[in-house]
Amino acid sequence: MAVLNYTESPRKEEEAIYDKIIPSGEGWMHELLPGQVLRIVDLEGNQAADTLFYNAEEPEDHYSAVQTITAQGNIYLSTGTVLRSESNKALLKIVADTCGRHDTVGGACSAQSNTVRYSHDTLPMHNCRDTFMLQLAKYGDMYTKRDLAPNINFFMNVPVTPDGGLEFADGVSAPGRYVEIQSIVKTIALISNCPQLNNPCNAYNPTPVRVLIWDK
Repeated sequence: MAVLNYTESPRKEEEAIYDKIIPSGEGWMHELLPGQVLRIVDLEGNQAADTLFYNAEEPEDHYSAVQTITAQGNIYLSTGTVLRSESNKALLKIVADTCGRHDTVGGACSAQSNTVRYSHDTLPMHNCRDTFMLQLAKYGDMYTKRDLAPNINFFMNVPVTPDGGLEFADGVSAPGRYVEIQSIVKTIALISNCPQLNNPCNAYNPTPVRVLIWDK
């Protein structure tokens, strides 16, 4: 198990240029300029914020779990992690983190994965993949389902077992904990605030997250 890495932020909420609550089950998509800092706040604790990032100048060059993990030699994300794209370009950097560790291998829930993990009657339930697609569709033909990739699950605890399997374990987050990511290039941030009702990690109770942005 990786050691948790806690780093407080010097930024003050009242100085943020943007502040929004994302209800559970809803999505959010927003452009970040170089140098801007995005804070995602786990308001009630152990709520997965499924997140993807895209290079705004090259939309097909999205966040890459493989490039990010390879570059840092660690499957968990925390302060100091540089989030890299498919082309290995540095997109953003985690600059503060009061949760301590975030998942980048568990992926997003979908109608199909819900039926495999839980039961066939979960097929029509809302899921993160659908939320991602609804947000991407707002950009017209710029993004398609081909632009979805293995995402980051901020605040989610997914340990890797000795035999290489994944466990969706109890969360390591708590109410009010947050992660801050600073954009290195012009970036599009895409969040699905997970609507998952079948996973005990969030006590079967999806909750809101808050997003704030500072100019630096």
